[in-house]
Amino acid sequence: MAERRLHGLQRVLGVNALFSTAYGNVGSSIYYALGLVASFALGLTPVVFVITGFIFYLTAATYAEATAMYPEAGGSSSFARHAFNELASFFAAWAQMLNYTITIAISAFFVPHYLGGVAHVDALRHAPGDIFFSIGLIIALSLVNVRGVKESAGVNIGLAVVDFLTQLLLVAVGIFLVFSPSTLIDNVHFGLAPTWKDFFVAIPVGMIAYTGIETISNMAEEAKDEEKTIPAAINRVVIAVFAIYSLLPMVALSALPVTQNPDGEYVTKLGLPEDQGGFAGDPVLGVVKGFDLGFLQGPTEVYVGILAATILLIASNAGIIGVSRLVYSMGVHRQMPDRMRQLHPKYGTPYIGILIFGVIACIAVIPGKAEFLGNMYAFGAMLSFTVAHVAVVKLRLSKPDARRPWRGPGNIELSGGRSIPLFAVFGGIFTLLAFIVVTALHVDVAIAGIGWLALGMAIYPVYRKRQGLDLTTTTKVAIQRPVLEHEAEYESVLVALDATQGYAKGTIATAAKLAARRRRGIHVLVYIAVPQSSPINASLPEAEAAAESIIEQARLQGGRRVTGHVEKVRAGGAGRMIVQEARQLRAQAIVAPLPPRTGGTLFGKTLETVLAERPCRVIIQSDPVKGPISKRPITVLD
Repeated sequence: MAERRLHGLQRVLGVNALFSTAYGNVGSSIYYALGLVASFALGLTPVVFVITGFIFYLTAATYAEATAMYPEAGGSSSFARHAFNELASFFAAWAQMLNYTITIAISAFFVPHYLGGVAHVDALRHAPGDIFFSIGLIIALSLVNVRGVKESAGVNIGLAVVDFLTQLLLVAVGIFLVFSPSTLIDNVHFGLAPTWKDFFVAIPVGMIAYTGIETISNMAEEAKDEEKTIPAAINRVVIAVFAIYSLLPMVALSALPVTQNPDGEYVTKLGLPEDQGGFAGDPVLGVVKGFDLGFLQGPTEVYVGILAATILLIASNAGIIGVSRLVYSMGVHRQMPDRMRQLHPKYGTPYIGILIFGVIACIAVIPGKAEFLGNMYAFGAMLSFTVAHVAVVKLRLSKPDARRPWRGPGNIELSGGRSIPLFAVFGGIFTLLAFIVVTALHVDVAIAGIGWLALGMAIYPVYRKRQGLDLTTTTKVAIQRPVLEHEAEYESVLVALDATQGYAKGTIATAAKLAARRRRGIHVLVYIAVPQSSPINASLPEAEAAAESIIEQARLQGGRRVTGHVEKVRAGGAGRMIVQEARQLRAQAIVAPLPPRTGGTLFGKTLETVLAERPCRVIIQSDPVKGPISKRPITVLD
């Protein structure tokens, strides 16, 4: 008996894909965090990044342990649900929502600064030009995500790798050309430059450099062999980030040291705004301008500026994708009105949530204050991280027998199998202190942040009461799932069809002939590409109805031996999914139609992947649109 795989999530992401995607989000932060931290910490900026790197390490250990236990999207919200209850989960999710919204705003805000620095357009480097540009960018990205344009995971991963290698190269060149230990020592004037107040404020602000730590947790449902790949990917991110963020600030403060201005104040161009001759809006480009690269100086500045703008654009878009997935998840768990997670009838994306939080991000940009945005992120992130640390401690005490595929370092064993995770205890203390510092020392942040939390805590009980639910019980919206089917015999022919290309009569006819010769059944796999801005298991009524219609037509044409099911897959993942399905069903042949030619290849990316990794014979059916030429399948043998 062949057991057919359930419709659901496609676990196809390995360690390299998880690492690259996470570093693409975390690594983008250095392009604005360097200037924000330097404006407070001055010559102690490298020390701040080392301290925050240690806190990041503790936080990453917490996320690795909890995500390996519960490989599902949600991050700290998911951890809080398992450790406490739905109210705690909502509280963490609402803080995460603030993080994502600020990530959208701050990443978009720095794009015009880098473009203006490269193109020498001064209007883009200060208000109101940078504000209008970033608001326009957020609006454009929101509309793109509403439409659900397919995003190339391969391009994003490639850019993340290029970004990491570029940062390594900048560090290497900077150490060779400008690094000066004596300059770094002379930059520091304890208690004066910086003041102790500014130094302690810089630490929570420095945590903005680790924007995106939740990325791997939110991709957990798409990770293969998640118990091993998730901790391994997180460890790689920690090593890579710490290496860059401990060295690049040293190079930066060597190239742009702390000096005294005519008023006697200590400043560094890294933290000065552009109208004062500084590079607060494009600090990494400012570092490059501090090099002396000869004839390569101009091209290098252009390259770094464009790369930085591109990475920040992707980071802002990732924030919108994160918002959309979180909105959908919160709606499914009855944490916010269903209207917020409602999918667009045509594009299948949670368009209401995307547009609402896109508008909030635009409002956050209007003051044009990068420091405010940085402090707001620190407010939400420190709160979210603290909840995650506390949740891991609680899980160790309340569920000592729960399976933990990976345990963080430093544990005190107690009776009854319980233990205290020191990494989570100290991580929680540090993030809580950072949260208190950024809240206590910035009245505007306290008002905005506490107001945000109060809004959420006011909406949640009203909504739950209207739904007839209490505040703490986990209740999910029922999502229809197909039942497990046991076929009468192994299918030997797998027909792979794209739901967007409609019914392929010739392909089914070819499969029927092939199956008849081998006296085997036919299984029709219809796949639907899900936009990045929607959860992989999102309900797509129109696309699913079209896919089911294709299967019904195949049954009418091929008879009772035809079975079929629908799979949802990310853009670019269909080929590998078809190969895995063929192996699962022990298919002897894969039959697929020749897709319309849209690029430079005959077969397209999906079929090229199938051909490259084929586990059996592959038959590609070509149906001429018109003319007397008969239909001929293109056969590729194993």
